[in-house]
Amino acid sequence: MKSAVIVFPGSNRDRDVAAALEAATGRDPTFVWHADTELPDVDLVVMPGGFSYGDYLRSGAIAARAGVIPAVTEHHRRGGYVLGICNGFQILTEAGFLPGALMRNAGLRFVCRKVKLSVERTDTAFTSAYEDGQVIPCPVAHHDGNYFADPETLARVEGNGQVIFRYADGTNPNGSVNDIAGITDETGRILGMMPHPENLIASHQGGTEGLGLFASLAGAVSEPA
Repeated sequence: MKSAVIVFPGSNRDRDVAAALEAATGRDPTFVWHADTELPDVDLVVMPGGFSYGDYLRSGAIAARAGVIPAVTEHHRRGGYVLGICNGFQILTEAGFLPGALMRNAGLRFVCRKVKLSVERTDTAFTSAYEDGQVIPCPVAHHDGNYFADPETLARVEGNGQVIFRYADGTNPNGSVNDIAGITDETGRILGMMPHPENLIASHQGGTEGLGLFASLAGAVSEPA
């Protein structure tokens, strides 16, 4: 699987994502600067965590208007995959790739700890390496991770099976509606999630459960059409 990681001013998990991609695929990703208007020939584009533009205005709002965004749109139109983690999820909602919005945490505080995630579906390109109903640990680190959507949008997202991850066992850290931690678009090729699977891929990080997401993608891309 060939991949690219978009780097914005304020990105701080780009190297972490690169390590996860290399561990899952054996290939280093290409780093792409946010102002570039073209992407290399890749299967997956990742928008990493961090604080693009210092979260000025709204988290992800300025980055959503970056020069690279039209190229990401075209990449997806051609059948490519897109993954947004934490700030990347915020950018994807602000750019209109995903429905809903990420608001300030319900407790109005930055949270940094492990939570539990329920894998809601395993028939996706992002979750096939997991088991049905599996609950995995995963780190979070955010201030604006409270997922919200109006009732009509929420009903559509739930009805379409677009919720891929939920906070489990009472570990919702931010007040997200329906405990939503990660959703896809209607094509199933774009995933946005607040937790950081890239920070749970090795024993020195306390576990390897996060590696399953990247292994799932590698498997999906390698499968014949």
